[in-house]
Amino acid sequence: MKINEVIEELKKKYPGKPIILNNKTDLTEILCEIEPTDKHTSFSTAIAVIDLTLPHYHKNTVEVYEVLKGSLTLTVNNKKYNLNIGESFTIQPNEIHSARGDETWVKVVARPGWRSGDHFTVTGVPTSTQ
Repeated sequence: MKINEVIEELKKKYPGKPIILNNKTDLTEILCEIEPTDKHTSFSTAIAVIDLTLPHYHKNTVEVYEVLKGSLTLTVNNKKYNLNIGESFTIQPNEIHSARGDETWVKVVARPGWRSGDHFTVTGVPTSTQ
């Protein structure tokens, strides 16, 4: 991932919005919080630039992924879905999901708003493949 270029593009498109790197030593996802949960608890909106997300689930949150740029392979409960620009997918609570892209830009809307306490990483589950 071209980290600096992605960050600069996010800053231009969404000035003043927080940018979060998922892992500073093995970066596979960059998030930009457009409408964070702390502004309203009923929902949150983020732009995720994804190479790879680890398998995880949420007990309470429904997430809608909409591809804005590139293509995304989304794995939900071991079933693969290939999404292209303009396509979306709704992930229900307790569905184990992961994603693979190539600097793929995804709008993620979470209801209720995303909280770290409702994000559970799952080990031993393969990540999305090409």
